[in-house]
Amino acid sequence: MRCPFCTHNDTQVKDSRPHEDGSVIKRRRQCPACGARFTTVETVRLRELFVIKKSGVRVPFHRDKLLQSVRIALRKRPFLQDDIEKIVNGLVRSLESAGEAEISSKRIGETVMEALLNLDHIAYIRYVSVYHDFTDPRDFEKLVVGLRENMKECA
Repeated sequence: MRCPFCTHNDTQVKDSRPHEDGSVIKRRRQCPACGARFTTVETVRLRELFVIKKSGVRVPFHRDKLLQSVRIALRKRPFLQDDIEKIVNGLVRSLESAGEAEISSKRIGETVMEALLNLDHIAYIRYVSVYHDFTDPRDFEKLVVGLRENMKECA
């Protein structure tokens, strides 16, 4: 690993420990050239994922985009940053373990909606309203009525 301070090509690992659910490893490193210390975070990637957009364009999957959309949906909800990271890690793992290298953006959206529906109804409504591009208050009304009916069926 290259030192981010002096760009020396070889750094030493001083400490490693698992983080979150074990799919992330934090490593404390030190540069022998300048003595600087820094932390790296390694995540397990089962396979390289690509997203097939509605237009048919194939682009690399970016975990940070997924993280940002989930953060927005969960903004001002009772979830800590670590909770959000765990949620996103679970979503990424489920997408990676699906066995496909190419995943439609629709499938990713549906996976996020399902996770949010089971986690927090307000976050779910926020995400769905953006994902389906709600333009009318009646769109929200239909969604909320559907949620209520679904909650009654489950009770």
